[in-house]
Amino acid sequence: MNNQSLFYESGKRAVLLFHAFTSTPKDVLSLARALERANYTVYAPVLSGHGTGDLDDLFDYSIEDWTKDGEEAVAFLKSKGYDQIAVFGLSLGGVVATHLLLNEEAVIGGGTFSAPVVTKYDNHVTDSFLPWYKNVKREEGYDREELAGLMTKAEVELKAMFADLKEHVSTMEEKYPSLNKKVFIGQGEKDELIEPDTARIFRESLEQAEVSIKLYEDGEHVITTGKVGKELQTHVLTFLSTLDWNGGDK
Repeated sequence: MNNQSLFYESGKRAVLLFHAFTSTPKDVLSLARALERANYTVYAPVLSGHGTGDLDDLFDYSIEDWTKDGEEAVAFLKSKGYDQIAVFGLSLGGVVATHLLLNEEAVIGGGTFSAPVVTKYDNHVTDSFLPWYKNVKREEGYDREELAGLMTKAEVELKAMFADLKEHVSTMEEKYPSLNKKVFIGQGEKDELIEPDTARIFRESLEQAEVSIKLYEDGEHVITTGKVGKELQTHVLTFLSTLDWNGGDK
């Protein structure tokens, strides 16, 4: 297990949390702690290529690797004796969580936070990533010519990565109408990276699911921290209490 992963073994009910692109489980830490206090066992793994200290490591992986990370996280919890699992994810992590909702029998419910889980809209991650990437590389000592080459390569890599992500989401969309689990959708209305209307489209596509949707008026992209994060914790705990935890310690 990566030493940046979070694993809090508490009650019989297990919850998986997945972090955002370029991030680590730090962005779900406060939620994980809140769940632990409520007697949930929580596992938040580090997605491949993340948290290494080298941004270029991200380009060695794709959504196929990250969904495999999710499947391995489910297998890890099952190996620990947890047969019923809830899954949630922020942004990219929400795509992973949705993949597991659709494909893993052990996953009994879960949802997304600010996640690009429909293909109608393109995300704006590249717009924020590239300036940040440039600053990081400049601080690492690359000169102007080297930076130009790195930026060109990064832009190409990101374009391919997000095209692949969108293709994966399109295959998931085909399954949305038949999903019959309970689903939570959290979305910040001031999200600068994901079109907030994504939440509505996702909800409407879940024709058989029992959906709980929460829109956070002051929420930006990362709704798992700060004041909005506190609201989200309450809503997630309420949602989890509605799941059918057979044999769980209520």
